[in-house]
Amino acid sequence: MTAGNGPAGAATAPAAAWWLAIRPKTLTMAIVPVFTGAAAALSVTGSFALPQFLLALSAALAIQIGTNLFNDWRDARTGLDTADRLGPTRVTASGLIAPDAVKRMAYAAFLYAAAAGALAVAIGGPPMAVIAATSIVAGYCYSRGPWPISDSPFGEVFVLAFFGGVAVLGTYWLMVGTWSLAAIACGLQIGLPAAAVLLVNNHRDREGDAASGRRTLAILLGPDATRRLYRLFLVGACLFGIVVALATGSFGPLATLAALPLALSLSRDMAAQPIGRDLNAILARTAQFQAVLGGLLVVGLLIGV
Repeated sequence: MTAGNGPAGAATAPAAAWWLAIRPKTLTMAIVPVFTGAAAALSVTGSFALPQFLLALSAALAIQIGTNLFNDWRDARTGLDTADRLGPTRVTASGLIAPDAVKRMAYAAFLYAAAAGALAVAIGGPPMAVIAATSIVAGYCYSRGPWPISDSPFGEVFVLAFFGGVAVLGTYWLMVGTWSLAAIACGLQIGLPAAAVLLVNNHRDREGDAASGRRTLAILLGPDATRRLYRLFLVGACLFGIVVALATGSFGPLATLAALPLALSLSRDMAAQPIGRDLNAILARTAQFQAVLGGLLVVGLLIGV
């Protein structure tokens, strides 16, 4: 049963279609920075604030899901997603879920994020208002508004900032009530492989995106420079553990150097892989790399707690 043929799109769409719509393989990009921020907070306070952690995690997931759904709806509406797209199936373009149902669910995700943000402000004060508001607006503007971020060369900067620095710092502030240079450094480290995920996506889609008028960073750089930037993101993320170690005054974050062989292996595969559907496997492995790097960083931060 599909949702494209009736008014009750959200109600008639199978759960598997909605699971596909939220792009579960991308959700680690929301989960990893929250765990990292919580570990950074725990390393400072020695205690774990479970309610704040769950609040930050649910808000981050809601923003990620809302962003994914708006992107699915918008790319089908503008003709960017077609039957011959190289990436995974998109539910709106394929007719699995009615467009209006996808859009309503996207708004519902952002509405939940706004409610969670209001609660975060009550706990963390005015700074959380800035963090929550900018995160929600940025997620909305990724695919919506007169100048969608996804059409521009700034998508990777958006991911680095909001799925790295802002998410880690926001979690840390919510649990500690202040900011720290160490939390910012952790956010940048986690944000680099998240940006690499988007870079692979845009590298794969460069031909269709260019034909549709998009000017992503991958299009502007060209294939060879994009592959070199990908390597810089991954290798740089591992080496950034040195910066985090200096910021925290602990040797623990140097554990992320253990991910360097994986970063080099992925970089070689990316360099050798022609543009096509096989890049989907590298995209998934890049998301997994961020999870591995995040796990090493969390363990490193918690050493000695």
